[in-house]
Amino acid sequence: MIAIGLEGSANKLGIGIIEHNTDTGVVKVLANIRHTHVTPPGTGFLPKDTAIHHREHIIPVIKEALKTSNIKIKDIDVICYTKGPGMGAPLVSVAIVARTLALLWNKPIVGVNHCIGHIEMGREITGADNPVVLYVSGGNTQVIAYSEHRYRIFGETLDIAVGNCLDRFARILNLSNDPSPGYNIEQYAKKGKKFFELPYTVKGMDVSFSGILSNIETIANEQLSNNQCTPEDLCFSLQETVFAMLVEITERTMAHINSKEVLIVGGVGCNLRLQEMMAKMVEQRDGKVFATDERFCIDNGIMIAHAGLLAYRTGFVTPLEKSTCTQRFRTDEVYVAWRD
Repeated sequence: MIAIGLEGSANKLGIGIIEHNTDTGVVKVLANIRHTHVTPPGTGFLPKDTAIHHREHIIPVIKEALKTSNIKIKDIDVICYTKGPGMGAPLVSVAIVARTLALLWNKPIVGVNHCIGHIEMGREITGADNPVVLYVSGGNTQVIAYSEHRYRIFGETLDIAVGNCLDRFARILNLSNDPSPGYNIEQYAKKGKKFFELPYTVKGMDVSFSGILSNIETIANEQLSNNQCTPEDLCFSLQETVFAMLVEITERTMAHINSKEVLIVGGVGCNLRLQEMMAKMVEQRDGKVFATDERFCIDNGIMIAHAGLLAYRTGFVTPLEKSTCTQRFRTDEVYVAWRD
């Protein structure tokens, strides 16, 4: 069975085509094409402009994916799209294309939870069996574990996502958004030598990042100009603090469910320092960390195709009149029929 997936919940427009061999269980990535809306340094991306970007590029990206996969339209069994969560205007722009293709090609359509897409693609690529999942991105921060056909949220951010915290600090430092602000903070942090103590805000199983961002912005405004610190020092301090918080709540979840595996997914999951810190903790518990590279960590269409096809194989289809989008779509709202 073959599915095409359309992802556009934020500034990454992704089209993926995947094949599931229902006899052998082998999953094959046929195409994974992405186009990113990159804004000037010191700025973020607005929903309106991001939606325009997606509308301008989605048809060429779909054509490129079909060419790369070397399949025909008749070979596609189902069209999958990101139903949410995400930014409203970009979500709608991509959903309209998915609906139009479903009508043009006479194919069923499946709306996919973006977070479930990350989790299932991570499990497939890494081979993780039943891990504690740390889902960290620009819009989401959650610690998740599977139980009784749901991905249960054990802990999450109380305000902004960790990726949003890093991205906004990159804006304060006027760092480039190419390839991503988080990646550039990671490179700066590698050169940091002086650690600044920042608010460490873990509340039970939950975390908070807005106060840390305000605090480090104050330090930057007061101390960068008189050379009391460097941008590299501040990036280093911010990363070490927020990643330590994430490791703590992940370890607590591991202890609670008696798990030996941690899977890191989402755009921030590409960060090698986060993977390194998590690995040190997991090694002490005789466990193992699973992570993917930027092909699958960063938002992509292949994860939507994969999760959508898993649901479709259980008989799930989204009626055309219900193929809507929602900016708020929690991970634990989805019934995971394809797992025991």
